Amino acid sequence: MKWEHILLDRADKVATITLNRPEKYNSFTGRMREDLLEAVREACEDPEVRAVVITGAGKAFCTGGDVDEFLSGNTQALSRAGPTDRYTMHKIVSAIHHTEKPFIAAVNGVAAGGGCNLALACDIRILSDKARFVQVFSRRGAFPDWGGIYFLPRLVGYAKAAELLFAGDSVDAGEALRIGLANRVVGQDELMDAASQLAGRIAANAPVPISLIKRGLQNSFQVSLEQALDFESYALEICKGTEDFREGFLSFIEKREAVFKGR
Repeated sequence: MKWEHILLDRADKVATITLNRPEKYNSFTGRMREDLLEAVREACEDPEVRAVVITGAGKAFCTGGDVDEFLSGNTQALSRAGPTDRYTMHKIVSAIHHTEKPFIAAVNGVAAGGGCNLALACDIRILSDKARFVQVFSRRGAFPDWGGIYFLPRLVGYAKAAELLFAGDSVDAGEALRIGLANRVVGQDELMDAASQLAGRIAANAPVPISLIKRGLQNSFQVSLEQALDFESYALEICKGTEDFREGFLSFIEKREAVFKGR
């Protein structure tokens, strides 16, 4: 394997990244974070990849940082190359957030701490009925990492985010769906099929508008209506200049599936 605890598979324009340390519930070591960053960047930079799925091997999605590594004093979770450099986990979150490609978290089990917030950093979350989210930081004397303080209130609102972060309670799959942390809940055996099928449907669509839609959705929390309309005009002009724009309308008229080339 290219990396010890990270798998990267590609098929049909979809990349699947698997956190592969099941015996430790996919908790992160320092090296594993670095490897995940490499895998995320590789998927983002691959011109053949149009959607990315992140999941965990075994019973858990990810339980955050390796507790044994923290207690041993050997953790590099909070080590930085220099005073202006970001932690590796921040680089991962930033890469997911700023790439033009949609990321889907297929949450197969418990997602705690940094593992929870890694899932929240993705654009879409599909949960198995065995999944649980736990914002465990206040129970460990820690501050939410992996961008959780940014993503959580945007998904569930301020008051619910405050409750989850202050109390550190566990949220099961049904409650996660009810409060907006999940797009869908499926049976454990159906999870990867559901995630792969959704990723495939996304990958079959035109990638240029999808990249602009992702940016527009993110900007919508920070801009005025007039600024959103300006971005809409800008994005429409870009799409109208692509071959895929013509292909989309031709395929509709000709009653066939569109074949988008990303240009």
